[in-house]
Amino acid sequence: MSTTTPLRSLNINNINPHVKEAKYAVRGELAVRSEEYRSSLASGVTDLPFDQIISANIGNPQQLDQKPITFFRQVLSLVENPVLLENEGVLLNHLGYKSDVIARAKWLLKEVGSVGAYSASAGALGIRESVAKFLERRDGFPTEAKDIYLSAGASSGVNTLLHIICAGPQTGVLVPIPQYPLYTATLAVLNATCVPYYLEESKGWGTDVEAIKAAHKKAVDAGTDVRAIVIINPGNPTGSSLSEEDVKAVIEFAAQERLVIIADEVYQTNVFIGTFHSFKGVLRKMQQSDPAKYKYVELASLHSISKGMVGECGHRGGYFELCGFDPEVAEQIYKFVSITLCAPVVGQCLVEMMVNPPREGEPSYELYKQEWDGIFFGLNQRATALYEAFKQMEGVECQEPRGSMYLFPTIKLSQKAIEAAKKENRTPDEFYSFRLLDATGICIVAGSGFGQKEGTLHFRTTFLAPGTEWVGRITKFHKEFMDEFR
Repeated sequence: MSTTTPLRSLNINNINPHVKEAKYAVRGELAVRSEEYRSSLASGVTDLPFDQIISANIGNPQQLDQKPITFFRQVLSLVENPVLLENEGVLLNHLGYKSDVIARAKWLLKEVGSVGAYSASAGALGIRESVAKFLERRDGFPTEAKDIYLSAGASSGVNTLLHIICAGPQTGVLVPIPQYPLYTATLAVLNATCVPYYLEESKGWGTDVEAIKAAHKKAVDAGTDVRAIVIINPGNPTGSSLSEEDVKAVIEFAAQERLVIIADEVYQTNVFIGTFHSFKGVLRKMQQSDPAKYKYVELASLHSISKGMVGECGHRGGYFELCGFDPEVAEQIYKFVSITLCAPVVGQCLVEMMVNPPREGEPSYELYKQEWDGIFFGLNQRATALYEAFKQMEGVECQEPRGSMYLFPTIKLSQKAIEAAKKENRTPDEFYSFRLLDATGICIVAGSGFGQKEGTLHFRTTFLAPGTEWVGRITKFHKEFMDEFR
């Protein structure tokens, strides 16, 4: 029941209905309850059956004790407080700073002037040039800084692109299911049409081009103007990593149907099995082999400082690159990003360091590599521990972790549990997830928050929390839950 009084202008019935329609499960009711528990623990409550909250609901590495990379933070300290550069001897001899840290800070300050000032709307030119060089090294093809747009995390880039693509309710965007709910939520706010296509769980959550074609045809036949396809690789929430053949197949279909490809590649360094294949790199190879067929493929690829081993979510930095876009459309994209003035300049500086980290032979390289490798090894170790635990749990099936920061296991619940969920007006996977939180303090997300095939149940968990003790808490809870509702 609304607490709004007639004296207020706004009430729940007259605000933007599309905002009300949007859903964002990773920060939904479960997350709210977990924060209430966290607050209770902090205030000294001792009658809860757990003594800490494990926020496995969202990819927020430094909330779960992932340490920031020393090189990144040392450089940031200098660009935030340039007066420190007046005492280089103290920095070098007493505070553990290296000469390349000082050199990078000076270079960044030369490029941006001050991190307290606006940059150019698309981002500082020198930083965009650094991103372009990174993409050339990664893919082996030329890149121009004019095609790079620095953003407040990848989410801001997605918001920009969807605003440009979506002209109204008739506009459709193909979105993978399960998917990160940023896409469905943004499409709901824009009053555009989400066209879902299902990933193939039995094939490591890979793309199924036939499923994409069928979803596209169904939408077009219904009168939807399908303009774009979203690919998340490595996958969120699934932890998948696409083969080069899968990437090629998507590009082939996009070329055939004239679809914009939105390649969400923020987990590109989180690959445990196989190799990351960028859409840009694969597209350029296809254009070499058949220029006429693929010349006008429109690709927007995104990256972020929030994921990988960087984990700087709170600094809000990222970029997107445009390939094959009409110059007049690119002008409108520039105008749109100009409305928000620019991405946070500190975040832009972190983007530059992410794409241009210390290199072998430089003073900071040894520590940087040690920290990077340590974070990667820890993630891989915890992913494996969770995977092995899920394999032993009754009624749980899980694909081997290939990439990103998540596992998305299937869970089969008894009819008794399903009936209990109905009594609480929850889906069965939500019911399970709430019971897990209440019993263990571990917050996951029900699969229904990401979309799933009818008749299936899943949940998503990150493997960011330190150690593996909390994995045992999940297995203990699961056994007790299954026994209670057997």
